[in-house]
Amino acid sequence: MEWNIFPKNKIPLGEVKRFVLLFYAIGLIGFILPFSREIFSAITPFAMLLGIYLLAVYHTDYNRKAMIAFSIIFLLGFSVEAIGVNTGAVFGSYTYLSAMGIKVWGTPLIIGLNWLFLSYTATSILDEAKLPAWTVYFLAPLLMVAYDFFLEKSAPVLDMWYWYGDTVPFRNYVAWYVIGFLCVAILKMFGVNTQNILSKLLYFVQFLFFVLLSIIV
Repeated sequence: MEWNIFPKNKIPLGEVKRFVLLFYAIGLIGFILPFSREIFSAITPFAMLLGIYLLAVYHTDYNRKAMIAFSIIFLLGFSVEAIGVNTGAVFGSYTYLSAMGIKVWGTPLIIGLNWLFLSYTATSILDEAKLPAWTVYFLAPLLMVAYDFFLEKSAPVLDMWYWYGDTVPFRNYVAWYVIGFLCVAILKMFGVNTQNILSKLLYFVQFLFFVLLSIIV
């Protein structure tokens, strides 16, 4: 089963891809300009949901195992973030700011979806590369950590979260790798088909967005 909803099969794929590129280009400009930064910060949760929505629309195989895997990854991601932000024991001492949307226990609900988004796109990219299956378990989390490295530099500007002491501890990246490994393993163990025509674009456009933002701002 797959979703045949807007914009899939309603708008040519090329136009969808151009929209994604334009959307993040405008977003980058919006955060670079001081007078518009607050406005763009307010719509950050909706921008994150848009990427997740597009990924979901172009996923090709919704079945019982896939839905279970997605649910487990969402709950795992949200749970470790809730524990982390309330105890400082997982990633270090940090707090979420206003741009992440609705929070439960001081933790944005959308963060669980972000773990799913990243583990899915990283796995999809490496699956498409036709690498030996076992290497995906170890390389996909590296893609997730690379993404997070530049996201951490941009998060305060985006009003997403703040590290006490203004320093990202090394254990944050270790935790990201371990949790990323678990998320990828869940996708693999449940046999989720990560073939998705937008995975590579969505991952690398967001990655480049954070890289440029961390350099410019």
